[in-house]
Amino acid sequence: MKFSPVFLAAIIAVSIFTACNQQGNKKSNGEKSLTIGASMLSLQSEFVVNVKDAMEERAKEKNVNLIVNDAQRTAEKQVQQVETFIAQKVDAIILNPCEVEASSPAVEKAKAAGIPVINVNSETTARPDGFAGSSDEASGEIAMEQIAKLLSGQGNIVIMDGYMGQAAQIKRAIGAKNILSKYPGIKILAEQTAEWDRAKGMSLMENWIQSYGDKISAVFAHNDEMGMGAVQALEQAKMKDKVIVVSIDAIADALKAVKDGRLNATVFQDANGQGAGAIDLAIKLAKKEPVEQKEIFIPFQLVTKDNVDRFVKK
Repeated sequence: MKFSPVFLAAIIAVSIFTACNQQGNKKSNGEKSLTIGASMLSLQSEFVVNVKDAMEERAKEKNVNLIVNDAQRTAEKQVQQVETFIAQKVDAIILNPCEVEASSPAVEKAKAAGIPVINVNSETTARPDGFAGSSDEASGEIAMEQIAKLLSGQGNIVIMDGYMGQAAQIKRAIGAKNILSKYPGIKILAEQTAEWDRAKGMSLMENWIQSYGDKISAVFAHNDEMGMGAVQALEQAKMKDKVIVVSIDAIADALKAVKDGRLNATVFQDANGQGAGAIDLAIKLAKKEPVEQKEIFIPFQLVTKDNVDRFVKK
């Protein structure tokens, strides 16, 4: 088929106009979309999933590509994931650290590669470029102060630690013991890790019930997963009415349990604020924009039957 010179000239003009228009659209949307890599402690944890969901929602709002990897509680795997992000030349990295020490090489490698790294929810010995989270020491203090109040300063407690060596475990333990130092009438019968896990929390509580029975006055669990496991074990042993249980995070199950009177209290940790804050920091640092506050600390809040309705998602 043969086209006239006038027709061909018209087609070329339209093509040039379309190409220029597309380039203009691309420019008006900003250069290229940023890509952020995120390595999360464990997507088996409801709270970590809540942080991840908040990150994804904010990334979508900001037109940012977010790649999320599950480190499965393994610092070695987390370091490998960060090495992959570096090879992919991502614009920023968000780290939800598995461990204070063992996850630190991930931070160091990112910084050495010139990629800004933001820790979310938990800390490392190596200092990142930014942090979005809460003061875990404060959460331990709030939880233990509530236990002391409910016990009137007298009784025997058992403590379920989180995954040993993780910042939240270390600092929640410090916070709780800061408060216990003011209450000599409260004694620790046992302290052991259940690794943030509900089934392990239930099994550990069953062992403690066999060992200590009616001597147990209260349980402090470093997170709600373990706290809910303790509640289940106590209910099966028909002991829940006699034993106080307080935990941390305010996940959906725990809020319902507080409302139903099964869990005495939880401590709200703002997953949405932490996840969104981490993305906002990552974007600013990747774009080399001025950042007034490189560390975002969101306060914990005590949740009891009196105020639980404020925290339940409608």
